[in-house]
Amino acid sequence: MATIHIDRLLETVVRQNASDLHLTVGRPPVIRLDGHLRSLETKVLAPDDTVALMKSITPERNQQELSEEGGTDFGFGFGDGARFRVAVFMQRGNVAVVLRLIPSKLLTFEEIGLPKICRALCRRPRGMFLVTGPTGCGKTTTLATMIDYINETQDRHIVTVEDPIEYYHNHKKCILNQRAVGPDVPNFAEALRRVLRQDPDVILVGELRDLETIESAIRAAETGHLVFGTLHTTGCQGTINRMIDAFPHEQQSQLRVQLSTNLIATLSQALLPRIPRGMIAAYEFMVTTPAIANLVRENKTYRIDSAIQTGKKYGMQLLDEHLWGLYEEGLIASEDCIDCARQPGPMQDKIDVHRRGMDAKALAADKKGMDEETPVFRS
Repeated sequence: MATIHIDRLLETVVRQNASDLHLTVGRPPVIRLDGHLRSLETKVLAPDDTVALMKSITPERNQQELSEEGGTDFGFGFGDGARFRVAVFMQRGNVAVVLRLIPSKLLTFEEIGLPKICRALCRRPRGMFLVTGPTGCGKTTTLATMIDYINETQDRHIVTVEDPIEYYHNHKKCILNQRAVGPDVPNFAEALRRVLRQDPDVILVGELRDLETIESAIRAAETGHLVFGTLHTTGCQGTINRMIDAFPHEQQSQLRVQLSTNLIATLSQALLPRIPRGMIAAYEFMVTTPAIANLVRENKTYRIDSAIQTGKKYGMQLLDEHLWGLYEEGLIASEDCIDCARQPGPMQDKIDVHRRGMDAKALAADKKGMDEETPVFRS
C-alpha cells in the first residue's frame, strides 16, 4: 500500500508542478506550490505511515545512514523523466521526509533570466564562477543551465561533484561525468583531490561547504580549470567575506590575492512567487573587473556594492535593483519584494513613495475624466 500511496503523492506533485512534498507525523502530506504550503486532502500521517513511505523509496544504504546518523539524502527517478531529491530525517523520534521535484527540462539563459554576459564567462578557459543564495533559490537550476550551454557549444571534459546528483546531463559536445557524494566518492574534498588527475576542463562543485573544499576549488581554478561552485550566502560582497572568513587569520591575506586573480564572477539569487502564479528569480551579479579585484586584494569589500552600481555595462546589478524592476513590472508583490530585499527599510520607503505617486496619478485621471464628463451650460 505504501508504494501505491507514495506514487499517488508523487504524481500529484508532478501534475501540479509543486516544488516540494513534506511528509511528517501529525499532518497530512503537504506540497509547496508557488512558494506556499498546501495540505493535500488525505489522512493525517501516523508514525507507521511515514516509516512505510520512507522505506518504499529509500535505498538500503541510506536507511542504514538514517539509523546511524539521524538523516540521509539521495535522489531517485520517478516515471518518465521526473526526478526527486530526498531528505529523510528523524524528528521527535519519528521519521520525516522532504522530497524536492527536480525539473526534467533544462532551461535556457533567457528562460531563467540570466545576464547575457554569463555566456561569455562560460567560455572562459579558467577561473571560478560562484552561484550563491539560500536553500531552494534555484542555484542548481542556474548551474545546470550553464553546464548544458557548455555541453552544447564546446568540446570539454566536464566533471561534476554533487550531493546528490539532481539534473542528469547527457554527453553532447562534451564528455560529462557526474560523481555523487556517497555512492561514487566519500566527500567533496576527496573528489576535488582526485579530479585534477582526470583531465578535466570544467569542474562543478555542488557545495563549497568547508575550508578544505574551498581551498581545493581555488587551487583547481589556479591550475587552469573553469570551476563552478555554490555557497549559502546572500549578496556578492557577503560571499567574498564568507569565503575569506572560513580561513585562519594568517591565511586570509593570501586568499584575498588568490580570489582577486581567480574569481571571475559571482551570481547571488533569490526565488520569489510570481504574479499571477509560478516563481521568478531575482539576481545580484558581479563580474570581477580590475577595480573589484583591487578591492578584494586590499580588503575593501565594503566598497563592492558601489562598484557593482557603476558596472552596469558589464551586466552588473544589485539584488535590490533587480527586485525593484520586477515590482515595477508587476511581476512580484510588494511584500515579497520587501522580504527579499537586502535593505528592506529603504525598499519599503521606495514602494510607499511609488504607491503615493500612483494614487496621485489615478486621482488626477479620475478628476480629468469627471471634468470631461461634466456638461458645461452657457447662458
